[in-house]
Amino acid sequence: MVKQVERKDNQDTDWSENQEAPSNSEQSLNYGTVNYSDNTTANPGRRAPSIPSQLHQRLGLSMPRWLFWILSIAVGMTLSGLMVSALALWTPLWSSVGNSDDELQLSGKEGEKTQLPADLWSNISQYKLIRPMNILVMGIEPVPGTVDGSPESFAGKSDTMLLIRLNPEDKSMRVLSIPRDTMISIPEKGLNKVSQANAQGGPVLSNRVISRTLNNAPIDRYIRISTSGLRQLVDQLGGVEVFVPQAMNYKDTSTRFSINLVKGWQNLNGEQAEQFARFRETNSGDLPRVQRQQALLMAMREKLSSPTVVTRLPQLIRVMRKYFDTNLKLEEMMALVNFSSNLERDNFQMTILPGIFSRLSADPNSYWIDLTGQVKLLNDYAGVGIAGMRPLVRPLPNLKVAIQNASNKPGVTEKVINTLKQKGFAKAYASTDWSDTQRETQIIVQRGDRELGEQVQKALGLGHVEVAATGDLESDITIRVGKDWK
Repeated sequence: MVKQVERKDNQDTDWSENQEAPSNSEQSLNYGTVNYSDNTTANPGRRAPSIPSQLHQRLGLSMPRWLFWILSIAVGMTLSGLMVSALALWTPLWSSVGNSDDELQLSGKEGEKTQLPADLWSNISQYKLIRPMNILVMGIEPVPGTVDGSPESFAGKSDTMLLIRLNPEDKSMRVLSIPRDTMISIPEKGLNKVSQANAQGGPVLSNRVISRTLNNAPIDRYIRISTSGLRQLVDQLGGVEVFVPQAMNYKDTSTRFSINLVKGWQNLNGEQAEQFARFRETNSGDLPRVQRQQALLMAMREKLSSPTVVTRLPQLIRVMRKYFDTNLKLEEMMALVNFSSNLERDNFQMTILPGIFSRLSADPNSYWIDLTGQVKLLNDYAGVGIAGMRPLVRPLPNLKVAIQNASNKPGVTEKVINTLKQKGFAKAYASTDWSDTQRETQIIVQRGDRELGEQVQKALGLGHVEVAATGDLESDITIRVGKDWK
């Protein structure tokens, strides 16, 4: 009998037995109903400053506060297209982010849910996902003095945040990377970076603020991964093949954490994969690191799809149980593994939550969300629709297309730019050459919409389209020209 995993409309939450009890700062987070109260702090009489007041302070403006208020209101009324971004800061918290274990239950005979692991492995193909599912994945920073896998080890800030949407309707998996410096509104805390949400309220608060930021997107499950968990997972996979675009060196004597990676293709072990994912250049914000995290995720996805990994599934599950904190059931994991193993490469797509780093901000690393016109992105990557809002349509002349020479042939960049401009891509421009020589031209869709890449592919008459945010950060499309260009 085929067992199916389905999401229903029941809004109760039954947390896993490994979930830690709420701390004093989480007393209003009810683990049975997941109702969130605004009185979450120890001092309910003290309220956080208003959002405009915090903006005034963070931006370091010298103008009078009353004038800033007036300008804020005027700009808000004029730029009606920013309504979605405004919702991310002002709408009430969604009262039903957490879903119960029954929402993703297996259908079949009574008693089949209690199968032993051996039975699960031999019948993994029977577990199927039949409705879309959103999973919030958080990579947690090391917490000094804690034991790996203990509840305390998951109480730190989230170094990585991904919203993964699995959709059996179009057989796709889409990953939305959320930069750790994304500015959000946390109840009673005001504006803060999203990485603080887990430290202040655990997975419940993290789910809620991400859900609200994405227009009340449903979040069915969460996974928190410790740095030890990432190392163990990669080692169990036998390492992952990753191209390191530059030499990476860093040393922190206080935490004894160091990074030492050389440039080029490497089979990274667990420790090296952690270094690759955590390395951060000076004065470049978090986006280059998000790009590397996506490259690592793509490499892990390729390794997981290998037939040789099937024999290691029991060990992988043991690693997850020890170093992962999640409310996924074992049967749900089976359905996700089965879904992922049958996923076509073109249906694995990634992008970054749209936004900017403001040079005017008092904190140059703060990342400010801009969801203007991102109706299609929210629908594809979060499963939410916005009534009355139209998707942003980018005409070909307005698309920013970056050209990177990966063919090791001189003069190729200029030829591709001329060809694209003749086809109507007026904003094609030269970017830094890519040091990894490629046979096939790669068309990287930065903003998550595969159709744009297919238009470029049609214009060039060659190239493989890949939806990921691993190209030139300023572009809509990045073309890495391979040796197949004539």
